[in-house]
Parts: sequence; structure tokens; C-alpha cells
Amino acid sequence: MGNDFSKGKVWRIIIAQSIPLILAQLVQLLYNVVDRVYIGHLPEVGTVALTGVGLAFPLTTLIAAFTNLFGTGGTPLFSIARGAGDEERAKKLMGNTFVLLVGTSIVLFALCYGFRRPVLYLFGASDATYAYADLYLKIYLFGTTFSMVSTGMNGFINAQGFPKIGMMTTLIGAVLNLILDPIFIFGLHMGVGGAALATIISQAVSAIWVLAFLRNDKAVLSLKRKYMKVSWSMTKEILSLGTAGFMVQGTNCAVQIACNMMLKAHGGSLGDIYVGVMTIINSVRDITTLPIHGLTNGAQPVLGFNYGAKQPGRVKQGIRFMAIVGIVYTFIVWGLVICLPNYFLGIFTSDQALLDIGRHALKIYFFGFCFMSFQFSGQATFTGLGFSKRAVFFSLFRKAIIVVPLTIFLPLTFLGVDGVFWAEPISNLVGGTACFTTMYFTVYRRLKE
Repeated sequence: MGNDFSKGKVWRIIIAQSIPLILAQLVQLLYNVVDRVYIGHLPEVGTVALTGVGLAFPLTTLIAAFTNLFGTGGTPLFSIARGAGDEERAKKLMGNTFVLLVGTSIVLFALCYGFRRPVLYLFGASDATYAYADLYLKIYLFGTTFSMVSTGMNGFINAQGFPKIGMMTTLIGAVLNLILDPIFIFGLHMGVGGAALATIISQAVSAIWVLAFLRNDKAVLSLKRKYMKVSWSMTKEILSLGTAGFMVQGTNCAVQIACNMMLKAHGGSLGDIYVGVMTIINSVRDITTLPIHGLTNGAQPVLGFNYGAKQPGRVKQGIRFMAIVGIVYTFIVWGLVICLPNYFLGIFTSDQALLDIGRHALKIYFFGFCFMSFQFSGQATFTGLGFSKRAVFFSLFRKAIIVVPLTIFLPLTFLGVDGVFWAEPISNLVGGTACFTTMYFTVYRRLKE
């Protein structure tokens, strides 16, 4: 099978690509989730500290959005160029993406660091929670370049058929983070600041690993200095396709801001606790959607390669496999969340107030979770095959057009603060169904055997 995705059974290739990616993303998730677990269990201040870290999420999500803009834009184009046998174009795309990631990271650091105080209060911080949010953020931001390079460039390792090397990128960093977190948070009594410091050290090591491999001749196509320059024509292509990934994270940022503001406004005296609950729910969502993210991300280079190699039958096989596995998995997760809410919440807190409110909110938020798989499958197909306009539209449609307005409007109805949590399942049903149906009729059925 090797690095040629046009040979062998499609489902086996997708699994071979996906399993290392799922493990890698699991480890990547540990960067932030482990921080939240430790912070949530800090003696006496755990609840308010967890809420403070939750208030910093929109800015960290914004950094991830720009990483996706270039990473998910450059990588599919790179895969298509490889499939078409145009290695020179593939090398230029990789170098172009690297320069965009580094340059943007410097700008984001300056802006986020300089305006963090007014922005955090705008996001719903109180005087009690601001101190923890600011302490975490002002340290975390120094790792912006490391975070963007390690995540954004790792896709080029996977796209060359080295998913195990890609898995090691996050495995190395996350294991280091797991080791450093308790040392800095509890051993050196650094609290929230220790969690942030452990994260950026780990991200730095991951970035070094990525660049060491891509600069090495062991890569099929290595990252050469002569290709590290911006081509505006390629940048337009990268931005066009990567806008979908950007919108996914960018609208997540907007949703997080809207949720925190509405929970603070409609939660009354329990406003800070509701923000803490949403922080935990976001963490549970990140954990439970990880396998489907890994599956769809693993399928994208396979779909793109076969599309570039003019193998439409294999593309259709890949889409079918991705969709069926996604639906089955999300049904199972929905059942587990409904039956075991305390288990998921208890990972992050032992505070009874958070647990009492969280049980009810978690069941609402995950209602109809199976429809999320439709969004993932449709979006991955559009992105993997280079249909950028449709990918962008459905990214915007579910989050910006459905979730954000509902998050603002529903709490004003009889639902009250519960309306904030109902916005997500409604968007999964409407947005996910629309995305998958459009993909089926405009792409899948038009692929000729």
C-alpha cells in the first residue's frame, strides 16, 4: 500500500491513516484537557480557576482558527498535487504554508497579548475570574508560533503517508505536558500559570520534531529553504480552501464568546458556575468528537489523492465508509452521555454545584448528537476534494447562521439559561442534515464510476 493511496482497499487505507491520527489527536487533546482536569481539582479555587481558563478559550480557539486556515488549506492541495504527480507544486505549497503560519503567529501574539484585558472582560470575565484567565493567557500566548507550526505543518507529514510520524508529533509533546503539569501546578505551586507554561514547553518540543522530520530527506517531499516564500497565487488557493477550516474554528470562537456572555447575563448569581459548566461540556465534546475528527481527517488525503488520480469509484467508497462509521459511533456516544453524565463531569470537577447543574446541561447539549456525523462527513468530502465554496458555506451555516443567533435568542424565551445549551443540538440537526444532503446530491452522485 505504502504512500500510494490509489492501490489497496479504500477502507483499510482510511483506517491506516485514521488510527494514528486519532491517537495523535487524543494526545493533542491532552494538552488542554489535562490542564482543565488538574485546574478543576485545585483545592478551594478549582471552580473559579476553571471558569477563568474557560474565558481564555475564545482566544486560543482564534489561534487554532488561523492554524486551520493555512494547514487545512495547504494540505489538501498538497495531496492533490502529489496524486497528480506534480511534486514541484507540492513542495511550493508546503513552503508557502510554513511562511504563512510563522508570520501570522507573530501578529496574533502581539494583538492578543496587547488587548487581553478588555477582551477578557468582554467575554464575560468577572473580577474574580479575570485574574485566573489573565494569568493563563499571558503565559500561553508565548507559545503561539510553536502551536501553529506543530499543528499546521503536521498535516504535511500525514499527507505523505507517515501517520505514525505525525502521531509522534503530538505524542512527544503531550507526554511531556503530562509530566510537567503536576510538577508546575502542584509541585512548584504555580497553579494556572504552571499549566500554561507546561503547555508551551510541550508545544515547542512538538514543533521542533515536525520541522526536524520535514527538513530531513526521509520525507517523501522535504521542506526546503528555497521554497519558503510566499506565492500570492498559491496563497489565494490556500486561503480559498482553508477558509472552511478557519470558519469551523472561527465560528467556534464566536460561539464560545456568545455562550459565555449569555450564561453570565442570564445565569444570575450562578453566572460564573454556568461558564464553568460550559467549559466542562466543551471538554467532553472535544473528547467524544475526537474519533470522528480523526476518521474524517484521515480520509481527506485519501479522497483527495484518488480524486487527483482520477479514481472516482474509490472516492465514493471512501465517502460511504466515512459516513457509516461516523453515524454508528455518534449514536453510541449519545447513549453513553445520557446514561453516564456524572462520569464525564466527574473527570473535571468534584464541586457539587457544578455537577448538579452540569448533568442537566450535558443531556441537553448532546441531544441528537448523531446528526453531528453528517456535518463531519459532508465537510470532510468538500474539503478533501477541493470544493472550497461549499465547505466554507456549510461551516458558516451551522455555527454563524444557526448557533450564534440561537444562543442569543433562545435564553430570551421561556427556556431561559437552558436556551444556551439547546442551540447546539438544533444546529446539529439542521446544519448537519443540510451539509450531508448537499454533498450527496452535488458531489457523491456526480462522481462517475
